Amino acid sequence: MTQVTLIQGDGIGPEITKAVQEIFTAFDTGVSWDNVGAGLEHYEKTGKFISDDLSTSLLKNKIALKGPTTTPSGSGHRSINVQIRQDYQLFANIRPIQSIEGLNQKYSNVDFVIVRENTEDLYKGIEYKVGEDVAHGIKLITRSASTRIGRSACEYAKANGRKKVTIVHKANIMKHTDGLFLESIQSLQSEYPDIEINDILIDNCCMQLVKNPSQFDVLVTENLYGDILSDLGAGLIGGLGLASGANIGSELAVFEAVHGSAPDIAGQGKANPTALLMSGLQMLRHMNKTEQANQIHHALMKTLLDPKTRTGDVGGPLGTTEFTKAIIANR
Repeated sequence: MTQVTLIQGDGIGPEITKAVQEIFTAFDTGVSWDNVGAGLEHYEKTGKFISDDLSTSLLKNKIALKGPTTTPSGSGHRSINVQIRQDYQLFANIRPIQSIEGLNQKYSNVDFVIVRENTEDLYKGIEYKVGEDVAHGIKLITRSASTRIGRSACEYAKANGRKKVTIVHKANIMKHTDGLFLESIQSLQSEYPDIEINDILIDNCCMQLVKNPSQFDVLVTENLYGDILSDLGAGLIGGLGLASGANIGSELAVFEAVHGSAPDIAGQGKANPTALLMSGLQMLRHMNKTEQANQIHHALMKTLLDPKTRTGDVGGPLGTTEFTKAIIANR
């Protein structure tokens, strides 16, 4: 058995992590779980947003599956997602965006990947008030982190048979920060002669994704732009409930659902576990359990193809438990 750190999270987190656990067991993935707490609900119980056991568990297991955690807007605690990514140098956020057959989507041919730099940019959290009516935020971009994420994008493309890496930036306006990001990744072209490295402005990229998403292969970008593009991409395939995400570092990896904790439906058995399950499949492939990942993916796609075995958010009649059973039945 391979032990994986499990963070159930808030809201619907415990329901969808339970679903993934049941599916993993049914498909004999050989994964065992080390449960640790993090999130708003954990804080309400213990007074701490992240369990003291999290670091011990992560450093031991090197890999984790994480449910959604609540982050308040404006005031309140910092994003636990951002804190975990920065604390453990999980510098590459990998988000595949791919159409799912049978669902009612605007496009049927979406298949690209967003590679997002995870540790810098405005999400570094260097901001402060300089008066009652003025606040400053610092956009931090370094050559080392930009080159590292660019190389990650090119290596991903190379390993997965993709031919083009597009740098998404705003270097026409932010000439020093975005300019450095762009220059750093462009310098990698000689290392990857079989991969086309081009670039696009972030605003044009958003428009082009809406008009013709099939033109893109791998997008590599900064932290803030990547966050926005990831939600846009999820919208192209049916919503955040269908999108997966991975946070990869040199030694550790955390796989997570990219949607929120949905407290309005928590405990009602309505949640769709697809996003977390898809993240779990990324995790299995990362663990070289490709055969099990492919088996679960086939069963999931077969389940989503039938309108009678979908959850309510994608037009079906099933709840979390029934949907989970349907995936297992489609082995």
